[in-house]
Amino acid sequence: MEEFRILAINPGSTSTKIAVYAGLSPVLVKNISHSNEELSKFDKVTDQYSYRKDIVYREMQEAEILLGMIRAVVGRGGLLKPIPSGVYLVNEKMIADLRNSPMGEHASNLGGLIADDISKSLPDAKAYIADPVVVDELQDIARISGHPAFKRISIFHALNQKAVARAHSKSIMKAYEELNLIVVHLGGGITIGAHKNGRVIDVNQGLDGEGPFSPERSGTLPTADLIKTCFSGKHTEKQLLKMAKGEGGLVAHLGTNSAYEVEQRVQQGDKEALLIFDAMAYQVAKYIGAMSTVLYGHVDGILITGGIAKSAWFVNRIMERVHRIAPVYVYPGEDEMRALAMNGLMVLRGEIEPKIYE
Repeated sequence: MEEFRILAINPGSTSTKIAVYAGLSPVLVKNISHSNEELSKFDKVTDQYSYRKDIVYREMQEAEILLGMIRAVVGRGGLLKPIPSGVYLVNEKMIADLRNSPMGEHASNLGGLIADDISKSLPDAKAYIADPVVVDELQDIARISGHPAFKRISIFHALNQKAVARAHSKSIMKAYEELNLIVVHLGGGITIGAHKNGRVIDVNQGLDGEGPFSPERSGTLPTADLIKTCFSGKHTEKQLLKMAKGEGGLVAHLGTNSAYEVEQRVQQGDKEALLIFDAMAYQVAKYIGAMSTVLYGHVDGILITGGIAKSAWFVNRIMERVHRIAPVYVYPGEDEMRALAMNGLMVLRGEIEPKIYE
């Protein structure tokens, strides 16, 4: 019997990835990059909906994909309310929360929306999301900040972190639930999670306010200076939010969200690029060290993944500082597309029941 066809859609902050799988065999894999200039035309992330949806349709049409064969459309999960790990059927409640997210804006919000739209145009397909960025497994002590008015929350690259952790565990013939791992996702945003026996018990909220700076996020900033800037009268709320997410990090320092471009500048002897790129690696290493204390120093492995993991120079700068903590394993790129397809396939095969978002 021919395997089910599954369409996976993964909108990221700087790209839209799409893939069609026959079972777990890729039929089409595309990564469409979006420049800062292209995305700056849209005031809100949800304004990008039609732009990104049209790209998905165009790529499938050019690849001559038979849409009628698709049985599941699986989108990357967005900023919904905190929910357990798993696969969720896209329903009206989810669509409303993706459009008016209670947790804020992110490109991943578009995944479920685009999946729903496309599934409705197909004769026999349903839309799902899997392991959204709001998967919440934090231990209670990790939720406490330095003031009761502020509570730490879980927003991270759950899909890729979980997929890479499981794949690594399988490669060393161990169960994910048996290991203590630190997983580092290096992308447009950077998140570093402490995985203890299959649960992410602590992770930086890398979306817009905590952790290392990244290609377009400012990360943790000096608190007093941030407050003074907010009340200086020089910036609107919208501009300040952009400084934190979208126009921070490498964009603010070097005018680009491309880590590859920055690395090229480093290789060409650009001293400013060297300092900033090295500082980003330094901050990543510092957070890895912090997560090792969450696991009481009992770390079975440090897994480095995401697009920037393709930069040997950047990864080596991290490894120089953390290799004594635990063995370091590098998985360049990300396994999110296959993870989305795998989750969809498990539903189609009846191996798992999709959860209902309420």
